[in-house]
Amino acid sequence: MKKLLIYLRDYKKECVLAPLFKMLEASFELIVPLVMAVIIDSGIAKSDKGLVVRMCGVLVLLGIIGLITSITAQYFAAKAAVGFATNLRHALFKHLQSLSFTEIDTLGTSTMITRMTSDVNQAQTGVNMVLRLFLRSPFVVFGAMIMAFTIDVKSALIFVVAIILLSIVVFGIMLINIPMLKDVQKKLDTVLNITRENLSGVRVIRAFCKEEEEIERFTRKNEELTAKQQKSGSFSALMNPLTYVIINLAILYLIWTGALQVHAGVLTKGQVVSLYNYMSQILVELIKLANLIITVNKSVACANRIQDVFEIKTSMQYKESLNENMKADNSNAVEFKHVALTYSGAGDESLTDIDFTVRKGETVGIIGGTGSGKSSLVNMIPRFYDATKGEVLIDGINVKDYPREVLMKKVGIVLQKAVLFKGTIESNIRWGKKDATSEDIAKAVEIAQAADVVNAKGGTDAVIAQGGKNLSGGQRQRMTIARALVKKPDILILDDSASALDMATDARLRKSIKELDYNPTVFIVSQRTAAIQNADKIIVLDDGKIVGMGTHDELIKDCEIYSEIYYSQYRKGGENNGR
Repeated sequence: MKKLLIYLRDYKKECVLAPLFKMLEASFELIVPLVMAVIIDSGIAKSDKGLVVRMCGVLVLLGIIGLITSITAQYFAAKAAVGFATNLRHALFKHLQSLSFTEIDTLGTSTMITRMTSDVNQAQTGVNMVLRLFLRSPFVVFGAMIMAFTIDVKSALIFVVAIILLSIVVFGIMLINIPMLKDVQKKLDTVLNITRENLSGVRVIRAFCKEEEEIERFTRKNEELTAKQQKSGSFSALMNPLTYVIINLAILYLIWTGALQVHAGVLTKGQVVSLYNYMSQILVELIKLANLIITVNKSVACANRIQDVFEIKTSMQYKESLNENMKADNSNAVEFKHVALTYSGAGDESLTDIDFTVRKGETVGIIGGTGSGKSSLVNMIPRFYDATKGEVLIDGINVKDYPREVLMKKVGIVLQKAVLFKGTIESNIRWGKKDATSEDIAKAVEIAQAADVVNAKGGTDAVIAQGGKNLSGGQRQRMTIARALVKKPDILILDDSASALDMATDARLRKSIKELDYNPTVFIVSQRTAAIQNADKIIVLDDGKIVGMGTHDELIKDCEIYSEIYYSQYRKGGENNGR
């Protein structure tokens, strides 16, 4: 939590003024019982109506001044808290964007969303409450006790005992409740994760008639969360009755002893009323303090969870600039030198001893069964994952030696899952190149075989829904291909990104890419042999290993796995098998 306080550095003035104005408000509140004593002892007892009116005016004035100081304090506290949350969100989002795929896979989407929303909001509430009440409540409690000593020492001892008992109750309940609140937050994470999964996968759930199962799972986890919250709430609920019992017993004893002292002439009636008012102020402020402590503890727990994310350092460090002494290779575009990849937390290697060279301008097809490591291989070229063994080179330079911007400029990748963002078609394609001209966008759309989609939607100003929900699977894939093409990368990677396209459109797409004037090096990952059989080089993967490499004709003769895949899609006579 302490490390997050740096995001309050722009609000030092507000952090000082907010509690000061609250303490000023509290000071005026402590004067009120003394004014009441004057009204009772000097005004009402002596029938001095003028004094009563004047003292009532003083009470009104104290109330107005207290209101002004309270509003001022609230303003400064809110400004600091909202500014803190804004700075924290920006820093957290920037940090999450800096993490590699390895850390993002480990964290999970639901966890990141919870940290960015619920946890930051709770931390903001904690900052606001601390600035408003952290100094005010103890100031009123001890101030009321000191004021009671100025009235009568013997009666004030009741305050000391009451405050000790109240503190035991308040802090005892708090210590029991804090671990429960942490459990509640963990259960909330689970519920949020299930909610996100159900909302993002609602079509799949309906397609397989799993609504009842998912409702049951959500209900079960939600009931667990409810049970934890009820248990935590039941302990918190003990605070009010216990504190009221203690304070009412203290007030009862105070009035009883006060009456005896009034009868003996030691105290006046006004002084007894003042002591009663001070006791009531202590009760109110201790309850406020207890609630504040619970809120602060929840905020600290959430802040620690946010800090845990900040503590996660990316496993990938990029160079700030490319070393001038490193000479680029003008012939080889990509080289894998005995590369192995083991995902974080995995026991076995996902890729083992991958070794091949691709010359500039070549088209490389990558094929293999499900889980053979095709996506893992191409994801290492733009350095989404780092090799655990060996080296990946682009233009003869290790990808680890490239600045991030330079590497991303060289490589254009279309991922397996077509992801589009809410906005226009043009804004989505401009993700590939911010300063792309209208001609660049039109050309990329044409090459990606998406011109009919753009025309049907009414042009590049047409709005795309979040995730591209208003487009079909094939339309989404073509849009993401256009987004990669508009930057004119030296290396273009199509990771099974034409799987939703029909054979004719797929063939036109590959032909258009082959005819590009800047002659990029192309990697095509596909399950269809038709998509890669004309490639200059085909790499066949099985269980993370290269089991075949060569042209289509060579692999048909020499690679059993490739021929099995090919003949499962085509009859031996070469006729399409309907796949």
